[in-house]
Amino acid sequence: MPAVLTARALVKHFPGVVALNGVDFELLPGEIHALCGENGAGKSTLIKLLSGIHPHRSYQGELFVDGRVVAFHSIRDAAAAGIAVITQEFALIDELSVAENIFLGRAPRRGLRIDWPELHRRTAALLTDFGLTLAPETPVRALGIGQKQLVEIIRAIDKNSRVLVLDEPTAALTGQEAASLLSHLRRLRARGTACIYISHKLEEVFAIADRITVLRDGQSVAAFRRSEATIPLVIRHMVGRALGEMFPERPALATAPPLSANPPTPPTRQPLLAVRDLTVAPAAGEPPVLHQLSFNLHAGEILGCGGLMGAGRTELLTHLFGAWGHRIHGEVTLSGLPYPQPTPRDSLARGLAFVSEDRRRFGLVLNQSIGFNLSLASLAACTVAPGRIDLHAEYARNQVLFDNLGIRAPGQATPTGGLSGGNQQKVVLGKSLLTHPSIILLDEPTRGIDVGAKQEVYARIHQLTLAGMAVLLVSSDLPELMGLSDRIIMLAAGRIAGEFPRAAFSPDTLLAAAMGHPAAS
Repeated sequence: MPAVLTARALVKHFPGVVALNGVDFELLPGEIHALCGENGAGKSTLIKLLSGIHPHRSYQGELFVDGRVVAFHSIRDAAAAGIAVITQEFALIDELSVAENIFLGRAPRRGLRIDWPELHRRTAALLTDFGLTLAPETPVRALGIGQKQLVEIIRAIDKNSRVLVLDEPTAALTGQEAASLLSHLRRLRARGTACIYISHKLEEVFAIADRITVLRDGQSVAAFRRSEATIPLVIRHMVGRALGEMFPERPALATAPPLSANPPTPPTRQPLLAVRDLTVAPAAGEPPVLHQLSFNLHAGEILGCGGLMGAGRTELLTHLFGAWGHRIHGEVTLSGLPYPQPTPRDSLARGLAFVSEDRRRFGLVLNQSIGFNLSLASLAACTVAPGRIDLHAEYARNQVLFDNLGIRAPGQATPTGGLSGGNQQKVVLGKSLLTHPSIILLDEPTRGIDVGAKQEVYARIHQLTLAGMAVLLVSSDLPELMGLSDRIIMLAAGRIAGEFPRAAFSPDTLLAAAMGHPAAS
C-alpha cells in the first residue's frame, strides 16, 4: 500500500540549534501513526514542515504525497494536499457559532447571501455523525474543551482532509472526553483517514496507534508496529537509556499522625505550614468552594494533594499563595506565625513560592529571555540602588541555577517561548527557587512534559526536600502522586475526604476518597 505522506532525510536548522537531523517518516492510508519523543526531540518542527508553516527551501530533504514530491510554500499548500493540523491552541472564533466555524470561508450561499437553513442542516448532520448533541447556532465560547476539539476535527474532515495531525489532543480533556475522542478517531481510521498522533501519554498511544515512530535529538531513532513494542521499549528509545525507577527513594519521615487525632506537636516538629478549618469562597458574598480544610506540612516533607477535577486543589494552592479567594473562616500559620491576609508579594517575602499548572499564562513572559524570567520574582536581590541592577551579579546568580537545573538552551538570552515544555517548566521552577522559599506549592508540575523531563523534575523536587524545603504537591497523575509523596490528602467537593500515610497508598483507596466515599478515610 503506497504511503499517503512520506518525509525523507529532513534537516532543519535554527540559529545555534539543529532541530531535525535526518528524520524519516511514513504515513499509510487509514493508519494512526504515533510520534513520540521528549520535549525538544523535533516533533513540533516536523509537524511545521509537514503543514507548510516552515516552507519549502527553509529545510533540507523531501516530502512526498502519494509518492510524488511536493513543495509546500504555505499552510494553504498543505491544506490543498489534504493535510490538517489540530493543535492544543484552537483555531476557532469564540464569537461565531459552531456552524460558522465549521464552514468558515466556504458557507453555502443563495445568491450573494449565506444560505442559513442549508448551513445549519449540513452542520446538524455532521454533529450527529460525531455524536454531538449541539445546536448549530451554539456559540463556540459556550463549548467545553472536548467539544471544541471535535468541532476542529469535524471542520478538517468536512474540508476533505486526508491526513489529520493531532498534537497532544487530550492534554486538556477529562478521561471521558479523551475516551470519546479516541473512539471517533477509530471511526475515522475505518473510513480511510490517516492520522499522525502526538501524545506524552504512552498508555493512550498504545490504545490507539497502529505504528509508533520515536524521535530523539532531532533524529528518527526507531519505528515499531504497536504489537511489536512495549512502553518500556519506547521510553528507552525516547531517552536513550533504560529509565529504571521513575521516583527517587524517599527517606522515612517521623511525621505526626493524621490531624484529626489532634496530637501535641513536639517543638522540633513544628509545621512550616499549618492550616486549620479553612473555608474559602471565590469572592465575598459567594458560597464557599473550600470547606473546613485542616492539615500540617513539615520541613523536608512532600504532602500530596489529589482529587477529581473541580475538587478544589488549585483553589487551595492559589489561596494559600494569596492569588485567589475570600477567606470566610479558619487560619493559616507559616513557621508558627499567623498569616491572615495573604498576597503574592507577602507570600514570597515569607518564604512561600507557587508554581502554577498553566506555566505559559501565569508562570512565564514568553517573549522575554530565560534570564529575564528567572529574575522576575527576585530582582530586588540584584538591585544595588533605586533603579540600578547589578547585571553581572544577576547573570552569575542565574547561571548557577541555569546549569544546576540542566536547562537545555544556548544561554540565558534564549527567548523562553521557543523552549520545550520541560525546559519552560525548569525556568518556572528556577524563578521560584531564586526567591529562597522554605515552602513551595507545586500545581501539576509535570503537565505536558515528556517522561525524561518528568524524571528530572522528580529528582529536583527530591533534592529540595533533602535540603529541608517543604512541598505541597497537586497532581492528577495517581502514580506520580503516590511515587513522590510522604503523605496524601484527597479532596472531594472542596473537603478533605481522607489523609493517608505512605504505607496506605493504593489507587483504589485514593480514588474512593476522591469520589467522597467515607470508607476511604
